[in-house]
Amino acid sequence: MPERKSLIILGFLLFLDVFVSAAAFDLARPGKLEVVFFDVGQGDAAFIKTPEGRQVLIDGGPDSSLLEKLAEEMPFWDRTIDLVILTHPEKDHMAGLIEVLKSYEVENVLWTGVVRDTADYREWLKLIREEGANLHIAESGLKIGFGQPYEFLYVLHPFESQEGMEMEDSNNTSIIARLVYKDISFIFTGDAYQSAEKQIISLGAEVDSDVLKAGHHGSRTSTSREFVEAVSPEFAVISCGKDNSYGHPSQDALEALEGIDVLRTDLQGDVRFASDGKEVWLD
Repeated sequence: MPERKSLIILGFLLFLDVFVSAAAFDLARPGKLEVVFFDVGQGDAAFIKTPEGRQVLIDGGPDSSLLEKLAEEMPFWDRTIDLVILTHPEKDHMAGLIEVLKSYEVENVLWTGVVRDTADYREWLKLIREEGANLHIAESGLKIGFGQPYEFLYVLHPFESQEGMEMEDSNNTSIIARLVYKDISFIFTGDAYQSAEKQIISLGAEVDSDVLKAGHHGSRTSTSREFVEAVSPEFAVISCGKDNSYGHPSQDALEALEGIDVLRTDLQGDVRFASDGKEVWLD
């Protein structure tokens, strides 16, 4: 019996040694950028983890299903998110963030400040005030750094502060932002319309990016050919629900994205990218 007990202890110690070595090896790997476009049905939600370990959540989808997605991406002891971005206050982007505010500590919130007369909006406003997070209003030219000069998020739209403006349809007030990591970049478009896309181009803003999050779930209102040509992405992501009642993605959007590797959350589920700053790949 003592010999058997000794063998069990020895085996456990060997296992522990292998586990610790593997963990140490994993921690020693060079950092990389990770971006996940979650399948949240007919809505948008994207999670960013920078090489420095910063966590950014852009939009939250239409319901609480986002919490399960985050639990798969974040260790159970990590209950803090560095930055939450609400591109515009519509249910299919905002409702999941309401649940996040109830479950996580959020250090910073970036949004437009646009006012909507809805119950979801009133709950959102109540929670961000109670959270005690640093609140930032999006406006073109705002640059958010993540600890290194080559890691940042740059706001392209809206062109001026829209704080306090009441809108019945806030889609075209959406934050459009470009995430940069060394030579690689992603562009996130919310539900902004073609008019916003074209105005960004006319102002000469830098939009060339490797990955484009197609606007408004692939609706015909967004993803103009001019914008796609200016962005010239290798990949495009369309976030939409299976058999949605809106007919997303539209044929117009798909034609504008012809020749580009298009990933759809209604077909592929979660879409994951990783980058070392020189190349970007599906993970």
